[in-house]
Amino acid sequence: MKGTGGYMPNNTDTRPQRRLARRRRREGFTLIEIMIVITIFAMMAGGVAVALLPQLEKARLKTTKTDAQGLRSAVMLYVADNPRGCPTVEELVSERYLDGTRRTTDAWDTPFQISCEDGDIAVISAGPDLQFNTEDDI
Repeated sequence: MKGTGGYMPNNTDTRPQRRLARRRRREGFTLIEIMIVITIFAMMAGGVAVALLPQLEKARLKTTKTDAQGLRSAVMLYVADNPRGCPTVEELVSERYLDGTRRTTDAWDTPFQISCEDGDIAVISAGPDLQFNTEDDI
């Protein structure tokens, strides 16, 4: 071959090699691609967590209010049968005014406080700060 300046490879020899090289590059993902995908997933998970945290607190408040109402109903039944005083949660469970499987603590696992003064029955939760006699009591 005149004027080529040397050996010219046969096109049929290099085509399979090129195809093989392309296949090798396509077979897997690069580390950068994987890191980008993981970063996107982490950002999405963070967004979901930020959106759900306030809903979790609302659910705890609602659950605590519902549990306190159920406990108050049991206290009212107890006081109607036993006008001698205000019961404890343990007395309500032992005398079967309250089912033993029922939750007797608030959503933050703090025991409810029961007070019976002048015929007024109150069941109080310490709330999220776990301290009684504060603004967030339920």
